[in-house]
Order: sequence, then structure tokens, then C-alpha cells
Amino acid sequence: MLPSEHALALHSAHPPIDLHADPLLWARWLGYDLNTRHEAPLPRAALGGHVDVPRMMEARMGGQFFGLVSLPYLQGDLERVCHEQIDILERACGRSEGKLRMARSATDVEKAREDGAIAALMGIEGAHTLGGRVESLDRFAARGVRYLGLLHFSANECGRPAYGWGRDDDKGLTELGRKVVERCQELGVIVDLAHINKRGFLEACAMLRKPPLVSHTGVSGVTPMWRNIDDEQIRAVADLGGCVGIIFVPQFVGGPGIEAVASHLEHVVRVAGEDSVALGSDWDGFVVPSRGLEDCAKLPALTEALIRRGMTDARLGKLLRGNALRVLREWSP
Repeated sequence: MLPSEHALALHSAHPPIDLHADPLLWARWLGYDLNTRHEAPLPRAALGGHVDVPRMMEARMGGQFFGLVSLPYLQGDLERVCHEQIDILERACGRSEGKLRMARSATDVEKAREDGAIAALMGIEGAHTLGGRVESLDRFAARGVRYLGLLHFSANECGRPAYGWGRDDDKGLTELGRKVVERCQELGVIVDLAHINKRGFLEACAMLRKPPLVSHTGVSGVTPMWRNIDDEQIRAVADLGGCVGIIFVPQFVGGPGIEAVASHLEHVVRVAGEDSVALGSDWDGFVVPSRGLEDCAKLPALTEALIRRGMTDARLGKLLRGNALRVLREWSP
């Protein structure tokens, strides 16, 4: 599906912000250059190649949250691993000729837009990266990390995953997990509820005084499965003013193409309103993206699909950019 001029104009008016992609993983392992235009090594490949600056510019994107990823069973000092990824992103911004710019606040994101740049933001995927040390969060916050995902695919010192090693649906946040949530609020680090089990998810929401994110997820109201959040969870996020980023991965959205992703986005709006929905691609995250969304340059095609479904420009503006920017503004230092 080719995007119309209408879709491209919407991207110019509301430069999209994606809540989660993982190219820094490949940059650290394989030297992936964010400033070079890439093609995936295989059609619809899971081996990276989904995000780079030239294709983000082509899609008229306004911001990308880059995941800081560490694997607890394959790497040693997990905090160091993520700091190295921050170093890589800072160097990429420095070599981008002003096209990619480090950002911490909503004001930074808006200034990047004024200057024709893409805002580069950062989020940690999994509190195992902290190594059980709350003070590690302080060091990440000082370097500009904007969200912390409490869980990934394994249990950690803060809680239990929705799926993976150490899953236990009857256990919620640990004592350290509660301390970390409180410290996030003190530091202005957004709490990300992707990957955490439902009990921990709802316990975190009960503690929060600011809006959370679910950076990349599907919804079980469309596709029931372990990875997806249910309507109660969607409402818990929306009640706090947060938003849910919908993932672009076929096994989680229940179909191979753009229309499946669009159905998940619409479901969040039906359940909790137009202020509660956002984009959360998971590009470069060991995933095979949905057909038609194989890389970031294809993002206007999703906007086109939503236009054809009758979504208004005002609602699309919130979905593409406004909701993510509002949450960031609530937490900005």
C-alpha cells in the first residue's frame, strides 16, 4: 500500500515518535551504522536492518526511542553494556550532520523538529540492567535515559515477566521493584510496563503518580496471547494519562500485515480513548516485522491504512506524536 499525499502531510504536521526500536543492539555487536541507509539482509529478516537515519528522514519521523538492551545470560556487566550503547548513539548523533539529535525533554523534541532533526531518546529494556542497584538508575538518568522497562524475558530483582524464565503470575513487584518505581518518579524516568506480568503491571500503576508507557505490545482484545495486555491493563494506563505503543510483529498482532497492526491501534482507542494510543514498532528487536512495515521508511503506509479506516486527522496526530510527547512532557526534568 503506497501512502497518499494526505498521509505524508500528516507526518509533516505530526512527525511520528516511535516508542521502541533496537538498532543499538546491532550497532554494538556488528558495527551497524545508523547514518547509512541499509536494506534488511533477507526479505522481512529478523536480523536487523530496520532503522537508520536516511529511512527515518524519508518517513518524516520526529523521534525514536532507542532501546538499551542487555542479555543477562550472555553478557557480564549489564550496566556497562547499556552505557556502551549510549556512547554509540551519542557518536551517531555527532556524525549525523545535524539529522539525529540527542533529546531528553519534550522541549528538546520540539526544538529538533524546528531544526529539521530527528530526536533520539533512550529507554532501558529490563531492570536486570540495574544489577539490583537503585543507584544504577541514577547514573542512567544522568545520561538522559527517559524510560525504564521493569521486565524483559526473565525474572529480575524487581519482578516477574509475562513470559520467560522465572514467570510466576502470582507474584508482583518485589520490595526493590517498588523502590525502583519510586526512584523513577523522583528522577523523572518514565516507567515502561512492557513485558511485565499482569500483577506487577497493576501494582506499578497503583503506585504511579505520573503516566506510564507500555512501549511495545499487542492487545489481547484482538489477539489473545501471553505477550499482549488486556482491557483492564489498557484502562489502568489510560486512567493515569499514559499511552500504549502497538508493536509491529505478526505473531503478536495476529496477522502478517498492516491491517492487523491497525486493528490493535483501533482497539486501544475503543477501550480507552484517543489519548491512550501510540506507536511501538520493536524494529530491529529480533523480530520479523509485519508485511508492509518491514522498515521505518514504510511507516506512512500504516498512517494511510488508518486514514482509509476513517481515523480523523486530529486522532492520527495524537497517535503518531501527540500522546507520546504529552507523556514525555509530564516526566521531563
